[in-house]
Amino acid sequence: MKEAIIEVRDLKKYFYRRHSPKSRAVAAADGISFSIAEGETLGLVGESGCGKTTVGRMLMQLYRPDGGDILYRGRSISDKEVGDELRKRAAMVFQDPYSSLDPRMTVEDIIGEPLDIHRLYRSKDERSDKIKGLLATVGLNREHASRYPHEFSGGQRQRIGIARALATSPEFIVCDEPTSALDVSVRAQIINTLIDLGNSHAPALLFISHDLSIVRHISDRIAVMYLGRIVEIAESSEVCDNPLHPYTAVLMSAISIPDPKKAKERRRIIPVGDVGTEVGGGYGCIFFERCPYRRDICRTQPPELKEISDGHRAACHFAGGIDFKK
Repeated sequence: MKEAIIEVRDLKKYFYRRHSPKSRAVAAADGISFSIAEGETLGLVGESGCGKTTVGRMLMQLYRPDGGDILYRGRSISDKEVGDELRKRAAMVFQDPYSSLDPRMTVEDIIGEPLDIHRLYRSKDERSDKIKGLLATVGLNREHASRYPHEFSGGQRQRIGIARALATSPEFIVCDEPTSALDVSVRAQIINTLIDLGNSHAPALLFISHDLSIVRHISDRIAVMYLGRIVEIAESSEVCDNPLHPYTAVLMSAISIPDPKKAKERRRIIPVGDVGTEVGGGYGCIFFERCPYRRDICRTQPPELKEISDGHRAACHFAGGIDFKK
């Protein structure tokens, strides 16, 4: 077993609505736990608003958790020295390539900024060589260094963002839906760039997305989030081919299949009811209101995220006992 670069234990983050009592808090993260080993990619999936981005931002120390702990190589980042070390050894690729790059800076300065902050060069020539090497890593030319972000396409801008993330040779990278703002024709290029990145640099990677087809392609393991909680986590193929939680089955049934015959044979699972967002909704299972397989016990007793088979955990009272094909 490889060492866990990042470990999250019972992480919590709540946001409070204006002019509302604190009992009406929105749970962005409500007891999240997972770990990511060196060279591993963990896909974090779920619908918009489930808390995926909030988790990534807490790992990058952009948000302060309301509870739980984040460990970097076994040490809590609540220790200032450890937190500062993680800031130097972690990086983030943002969702929007149009707003995440400063339009007043050249590509050279954008990529070189992390090098400047952490003083990772001894001369201007060494700085320039590192920047040009990073551009080559993501498939851009050296001549691009003197240009500004508005001179590039969306896919090229996202490559610049990836090059910036690689500048400090990070051990941990958060990719927050890096392809959602791009054209379909460009997404494959960015995904392949990230896969090559994982193969050559071997960082621990948290890949946040709502697109399960992309996550399956790039991830070693997948964690499925719903309303601030992880409801299922396992190897990528296990989650996609053998879902144990009804919400995961709903997501999987919504994926497009290019083969018309297979698409016609597949049963689409439609959730019922409305999405809840607030803490203290009065139900045991957070998916109770929308679950087509709910029973009386689900209303009052919250299920634990327990191991059903080797490495496959799900938070459902009937995990492994529901036939989603019927």
